[in-house]
Amino acid sequence: MPLSLTRRSLLTLAAASLLTGPAALASPTRIRVGATPGPMAETLEAAKPVAAKRGLDIEVVEFSDYVVPNAALDAGEIEANAFQNQPYLDNQIADRGYKIVGIAPIINSRLGVYSRRHKAWSEVPDGATIAIQNDPTNGGRTLLLLRDKGVISLRDGVGYKPIVPDITANPKQLRFLEVDAAQTPRSLDDVDAAAVNANYAVTAGLDPTRQALLLEDLKPQYTNLIAVRAADKDQPWVPILAEAYRSPEVRAFVLDKYKGAYVPTW
Repeated sequence: MPLSLTRRSLLTLAAASLLTGPAALASPTRIRVGATPGPMAETLEAAKPVAAKRGLDIEVVEFSDYVVPNAALDAGEIEANAFQNQPYLDNQIADRGYKIVGIAPIINSRLGVYSRRHKAWSEVPDGATIAIQNDPTNGGRTLLLLRDKGVISLRDGVGYKPIVPDITANPKQLRFLEVDAAQTPRSLDDVDAAAVNANYAVTAGLDPTRQALLLEDLKPQYTNLIAVRAADKDQPWVPILAEAYRSPEVRAFVLDKYKGAYVPTW
């Protein structure tokens, strides 16, 4: 379901209010924050010294896929995570009943379609095999990218989670191979092209701004966020975590490290 302007505004206002939180915790606190390897984990590492000055010790826990970080958060194995966007979180809550909330928007990135066989999308032949993610949110995001670039047409009203049967026109007769999002870079050796989320692309040595055959426009609904259990949203460490991440130090790190592949939203 699309993130409404009201909901988006509330999240932005919540982040703004978090940034006016306490300067330091009353006593040192240690939390575990889940992230996918690469940019999401690296930006958390950049936030650690900022948080430490305010009494918050962050342990970054890496997860290799998109499914486990919310399961671990819901189970209390970690206190927060930073890897997903709001549509993905909404889908996980609807499917699994998690009581998890986003507490601050962080960095945004663009999904890309890459190839080891072709140097431009115009070279991709009719009947080509394209690997896409097998989860509804990210697979749907890829189909929306292909629609926006004029590659396919989709039925009206698909929202953020179209699936392959929603394709109404496919002039190149592309074939879609659905794989786990984490496996899309590896699939490049076996398919004509693959849609790869930015974190997996950067980790695999792909440059979204230079190598993607098709590159998504930045969309606010796909901004990543920090999430916590609903029961913990008023814990005193929550505003410290948000403030440390959304700091000038982390902003400078993102701009210098990722050169436009990731963009800070503050």
